[in-house]
Amino acid sequence: MKKLGIVITTTLLLNAAFTLFLFNGLKTSMQAEQSELSSPNVRLASYDYEPATLNAKPTSSFYVPEDFVETANIVTQAVVNITVTTRGTAAPTSGGSGVIISRDGYIITNNHVIEGGGKVQVSLYNKRIYTATVVGKDPYTDLALLKIDATNLKPLDYANSDNVQVGEWVLAVGNPFNLTSTVTAGIVSAKGRNINILQGMYSIESFIQTDAVVNPGNSGGALVNMKGQLVGINAAIMSETGAYEGYSFAIPANLVQKIIRDLKEFGVAQRALLGVRIKDVDNEIAADFNLGDVEGVLVRTVDPGSGAAEAGLRMNDIIIGVNGIKTTSVPELQEQIARFRPGDTVALDIIRNGSKIKKGQVTLRGMESETSSTKGK
Repeated sequence: MKKLGIVITTTLLLNAAFTLFLFNGLKTSMQAEQSELSSPNVRLASYDYEPATLNAKPTSSFYVPEDFVETANIVTQAVVNITVTTRGTAAPTSGGSGVIISRDGYIITNNHVIEGGGKVQVSLYNKRIYTATVVGKDPYTDLALLKIDATNLKPLDYANSDNVQVGEWVLAVGNPFNLTSTVTAGIVSAKGRNINILQGMYSIESFIQTDAVVNPGNSGGALVNMKGQLVGINAAIMSETGAYEGYSFAIPANLVQKIIRDLKEFGVAQRALLGVRIKDVDNEIAADFNLGDVEGVLVRTVDPGSGAAEAGLRMNDIIIGVNGIKTTSVPELQEQIARFRPGDTVALDIIRNGSKIKKGQVTLRGMESETSSTKGK
């Protein structure tokens, strides 16, 4: 059986081929341990959103809709088409999608959409075109923040991505193959997916998986619930051919919010680290530690001088929650810690020697203050 490829869905506008960038990024040894997926070809899908909600919708978005008309009408007005033209070329050389997150022109997209540099232009749903400024970008989460000189735009509200349920209806909106304002529907297939596409020791992958159709050019676009709220930013597909085959991945909205706040305020993401080396609990570990469930994150080592060390975490502790939110895997733990800034404190639920205990006031450190490299948290 062929290995699946993970494809970055940035549309390459040059030559109208819409070829996708390939990410073969080698993860750290810890990342290799925490995921059993073999590294495939990766293509990112981009688009983001913010403020604007639907009227008279059920309190939960987990229901079977009669149609998607109302949701689509709201979301398409907040999704933009992005093209990038490198110096010395006349026509756009790459592009993707983006999501309006404020009335005064802030737009989210994927880092891989604009990382090559060049002139960035944004086309709104009404066909108005603006030149955008790159406010900041974060390769570790594949997010970037743009700004255009515009007012009275139509942003989207964020959903609480922690509350998104597997099986819930979602819409993907973007510009696949430069076909503007394209809407596709599907369900949430899984959460907390690590597909090993992002390079770097500090990269964060805890994707929402969906079967909504996403193709090259969707990168930076929106994944929304039936209320028209942003669930995630579409970033990648898993494929053998480079086109959609039923597996699409989005960056969770709760993580997006934190990174975008950082980029807006500081120009760079403020990464907080716990200071441990970690590994998913598997069946063998669960048996060795007499665990009732095969879930949680095993602490392999604790970095001296880190927040984890100062709080008294030990090798072979098993982390099962952050601030009361359950963390069953490495990606889930990484995502939770990534929502905080250096200097913030968290409470960890852990299992030690068969007993559940809580470690409160664990102070997170920044990357610069770590005495040794740690993979997210």
